Amino acid sequence: MDPGPALALAALASGSKARFERELQGFNRQNSRTFTFDLNEEEERKKLCDEVLKVLQKDLGPSCQATCLETIRILSRDKKVLAPVTSRPGMLVLVRLAGLEYTQSSMQELSDFGVIVEALKCLCNIVFNSEAAQQLCVDFKLAVGVCERLKLHRDKNLAHEIKFFDLRLLFLLSALRIDIRAQLKEELQGLPLLTDILESTLDIKWSDKYVVATGGRGPPLSKEQVDFAMEALKALFNVTFDSNQQEIDEDHVHRHRHLAAILCHCLLLKTQAEDKTEEFHSHTINLLNNIPVANLDLLFSPSIKCGTVDYNGKKMDAVEVLLGFMEKRIDRGSNLKEGLTPVLSVLTECSRIHRDMRKYIRSQVLPPLKDVKNRPEVGTTLRNKLVRLMTHIDTGVKHTAAEFLFVLCKESVDCLLKYTGYGNAAGLLAAHGLLAGGRGDGQYSEDEDTDTEEYKSVKSFINPITGHVEDPMPNPMDGMTEEQKEYEAMKLVNMFDKLSREQIIKPMRVKPDGTMGPLEEVANESTSDHDSTSDSDQNV
Repeated sequence: MDPGPALALAALASGSKARFERELQGFNRQNSRTFTFDLNEEEERKKLCDEVLKVLQKDLGPSCQATCLETIRILSRDKKVLAPVTSRPGMLVLVRLAGLEYTQSSMQELSDFGVIVEALKCLCNIVFNSEAAQQLCVDFKLAVGVCERLKLHRDKNLAHEIKFFDLRLLFLLSALRIDIRAQLKEELQGLPLLTDILESTLDIKWSDKYVVATGGRGPPLSKEQVDFAMEALKALFNVTFDSNQQEIDEDHVHRHRHLAAILCHCLLLKTQAEDKTEEFHSHTINLLNNIPVANLDLLFSPSIKCGTVDYNGKKMDAVEVLLGFMEKRIDRGSNLKEGLTPVLSVLTECSRIHRDMRKYIRSQVLPPLKDVKNRPEVGTTLRNKLVRLMTHIDTGVKHTAAEFLFVLCKESVDCLLKYTGYGNAAGLLAAHGLLAGGRGDGQYSEDEDTDTEEYKSVKSFINPITGHVEDPMPNPMDGMTEEQKEYEAMKLVNMFDKLSREQIIKPMRVKPDGTMGPLEEVANESTSDHDSTSDSDQNV
């Protein structure tokens, strides 16, 4: 018979500690990878959860405690059975066993690491699944307790798993509770604390202010290092999420620049597996979006050690990583909103402010145009891939990709149309009120003539809508008489009139200010002008 909650409850009723622990271990083994539970056993699971919590309040030794906590961790995957563990006494038991029972005098002494780790895992599950538990964490000052212990991690060689789940718990608390996020940012000095933890995890040494001594020369990060670093990056993302992009004081500037230098170093590091490296870089890029963009000049500092990609005296290795990451996410083609838009946002904002970075990225994404025979969206270059995204079904992806190309073109409509064609750019131009041409609001240096001879020679033959030279098309009216042409034209007019009257389409026009407006406004304006003229003619 498979181990289940009923057997464990029966074993508990028998009064035999050994039998109860044995049945719980069987239940744990059987359900170690279970995340969807039998609805018919819901009440039994609730009761088992309640009884196991009562057992945990007795001093039955670390082995039995760890087994009981493992059972609670498995049961806490089911939101419907959380009532016993989201009560004040239930949460207090778990907080105490996790060694996080905060008092004003000192932290609880760490005893059995296995028990602490299992209790932390339980708290992570319960906090993630229950708002009631999140509120109790506020009442118990759990964030304070976690931060106090994280300070110890810098001074003592504590178990990696304890450090890992302390950070995971802090990440969840700051993600799910705005008040805890604010407390972590201000009262608990989360930014310097977590930055120090990330720095020590990566064994960073400094050769100068904001200059990492080793560059990317070291061996790949160990699995332990990268797992711990990613939890620190996630927690840092929460701490900096709603930070004011305007620097408040010199200390603020220093902390953000210090963190920006570490994140640049992160982009140059690799792990022991390619997919893990991509995940690590993804968390790094997410955090870069929260750093005031003025500080991101450190991504292409001339002082980057072991940089091999030189451009105008700057090292563009980290920028190359960002471009490679972007292309990889585009090629994957799935989950673009979460996977691609963060890196596009970083590249766009940096290109808007940092001239050298924009010029380098443009040289990679929009090199001088030679291929004018194919449509801009056809092909395998980065330009082709980004232009295809300008008509993506997801509005966020479409807007971000178009804005990136627009900034690379220094917000010049003519330049953008040259690389993308009017059809692909129409959405962005309409959003910016630039359908009539012109420039965006950004401040850029004067344009340089980068047109190739190939482009200049065929410029007058390029279809501005499609953005490429089209083969001559046969004239469909060749061979028609004048009467046939007039008949086809009236047929077309009548079709458009019918579609308009039935409101299937709405004829639009480009207004003088570059925005779109209904065509009927023109008729109304003409009528208004005519009436005004007539009135004035009758006055003496």
